Amino acid sequence: MPPREIRIYDTTLRDGTQGEGISFSVADKLLVAQRLDQFGVDYIEGGFPGSNPRDIAFFAEAKDLKLKHAKLAAFGSTRRAGSKADTDPQLRTLLESGMPVMTIVGKTWLLHVTEILRTTPEENLAMIEDSVRYLKAQGREVVYDAEHFFDGYMDNPQYALRTLEAAARGGASNLSLCETNGGKLVPQVQSIVADIVARFGAGLVGIHCHNDSGLGVAVTLAGVDAGATLVQGTVNGYGERVGNANLVTILPNLALKMGCTMTCSPNLAQLRDLSLFFDELANLRPNPKAPFVGQSAFAHKGGLHANAAQKVARSYEHIDPTLVGNRTRVLVSDMAGRSSLALKAREFGIELDEKSPELKGLIEELKEREFRGYEYEAADASFKLLVGRMLGHKKDFFEVEGYRVIVERHGGEIWSEATVRVKVDGESVHTVAEDSGPIGALDKALRLALEKTFPQLREMRLRDFKVRILEGNEGTGSRTRVLVESGDAHSVWGTVGVSDNIIDASWEALREAVEYRLSITPRA
Repeated sequence: MPPREIRIYDTTLRDGTQGEGISFSVADKLLVAQRLDQFGVDYIEGGFPGSNPRDIAFFAEAKDLKLKHAKLAAFGSTRRAGSKADTDPQLRTLLESGMPVMTIVGKTWLLHVTEILRTTPEENLAMIEDSVRYLKAQGREVVYDAEHFFDGYMDNPQYALRTLEAAARGGASNLSLCETNGGKLVPQVQSIVADIVARFGAGLVGIHCHNDSGLGVAVTLAGVDAGATLVQGTVNGYGERVGNANLVTILPNLALKMGCTMTCSPNLAQLRDLSLFFDELANLRPNPKAPFVGQSAFAHKGGLHANAAQKVARSYEHIDPTLVGNRTRVLVSDMAGRSSLALKAREFGIELDEKSPELKGLIEELKEREFRGYEYEAADASFKLLVGRMLGHKKDFFEVEGYRVIVERHGGEIWSEATVRVKVDGESVHTVAEDSGPIGALDKALRLALEKTFPQLREMRLRDFKVRILEGNEGTGSRTRVLVESGDAHSVWGTVGVSDNIIDASWEALREAVEYRLSITPRA
């Protein structure tokens, strides 16, 4: 049996932007359209022309986009009850967008027809058919979104089918069955889609699902398994309420698990980059637990797991992570065994014999440190420095003689001053720096003291700072763990510090961040 061809319809720029906290500028939307086209998406739904100034401006500029493959779609609803399609202002606005594809949403659930639209069942059918026929006659490809189709079908299957027949008579190229409320289970969706495919043919049926029950991906795949050949969804599952079906999870499942072919299939190795691009544009922190593309998707913590994955990757990895642009990671913790630590050290170019006494000493040191509150899963740089110290390989680029931090309030403003004394190449250096917070001031003062000797530190920046109180029952004397994320134009690294004093814990993490940067390129 030849592989099934599936078309991908992305609605991130319309349905996705209805999600809480999701907002794209016109420039963002144009970048998104170009990126999705490069990835190989078939349809890109740009928004609702005329609904807001941003979408109006997007469609005006989108006309000039030179897309290689994807078709841009404008979204709207059927004509109003009691009006004519050729005089309906919304349909006219859709045409004026200049897009080659028009996506029309119509009511398939009698509850919405009688209680929301407040019209008759027959008039609703005429609204669907007239709207699709009119847009088709203007030379547009028309996708029909059958809103609340699964609720409508379970309530009154005969009428729900009549709405699809009306759209098909009008000339719709696709009938996308929308699981709008996101509450249906896999067997329900699969059975209903199979019925529609049997009546209309697989080439005419699409699936559009939401994630309200946490099943958006599952019911979408069930719809494809039942014969649907067009899949709608959003990148990273952005969308109203808890989101839409997540294309980033759907695509590798279709290609790698279900044997489907898509235009974007050859580009799956770019999937993680695509996901990160959208999160960056939406100003969201990537989900480390995201299937396939998350930082933790192929991370191994238990010693047995890491050892098995080293010997036979598929024993603990359901796919080769490079197929989706990801990689295997070994997490270091007090659960780690010799194999885990040897693998982790190898990531940094350090070869350790699993039977060596050095490795045994490293395991004991690691477990003792984690007992004190250290955590190395997000602090790879600190782990590398620890291994270097244990093996006697670590070079001391500078010696810390002392530091001091002063926090002052002047009226309504709080300001911090940090003084740092270090010895570099036998010479004592004393620097002072100010910032709005004590950690920022310490970071500036330390790098200022070292930049003359190590100018590469000028590119280094403090990117993120996390604090966790480890022993809350000790009040202000509780032990504190600080995780610092630092980076430059080339890479990002994490370090950790632990102390009864939050400033001292922060200082340890900051100092190790600088030491790690210098260990990569000692001299500029």
